[in-house]
Amino acid sequence: MKEGPRANREIEVAEVQLIDETGENQGTVSLEDALERADEAGLDLVELSPNAKPPLCKLLDLGKYKYQAQKKAAEARKKQKTFDVKEIKMRPNIDIHDYDVKMRNMRKFFEHGDKVKVTMRFRGREMAHTELGAKLLRRVKEETDKIAKVESEPKLEGRQMIMVLAPR
Repeated sequence: MKEGPRANREIEVAEVQLIDETGENQGTVSLEDALERADEAGLDLVELSPNAKPPLCKLLDLGKYKYQAQKKAAEARKKQKTFDVKEIKMRPNIDIHDYDVKMRNMRKFFEHGDKVKVTMRFRGREMAHTELGAKLLRRVKEETDKIAKVESEPKLEGRQMIMVLAPR
């Protein structure tokens, strides 16, 4: 399959709505007449709106048209905001200093515009005390309340409790 709009002899209809190189609407003309005009002007007949009745065609330089479309697409991609989901892993009986380090990293991730997935892992008998993990995740939520919003509340999935936070 060919990329981009159909042009010149690829157009397979009897009549087209023609717009000339100056941008003026010439009305409905036969395909042969439109191709003749394109040849005279040294341009291509390009199908801009193939689904219209009759299809809308314009006299223009196909190479230049494709180049401009490519540049426009690249510009749109450049403006897109991409973000990562960073993961912070904790245990229910985490030490104060370790907790502070993880919170510092979390703030750094939010400043960069990334989402953070906080994973609370339970091992062995810790499964009997999942409320300790939930309490710790509530504490994380409260401390990051000013800079982040909760995208998914803490939920237990097997041996881990997961919460996703996004920057405000």
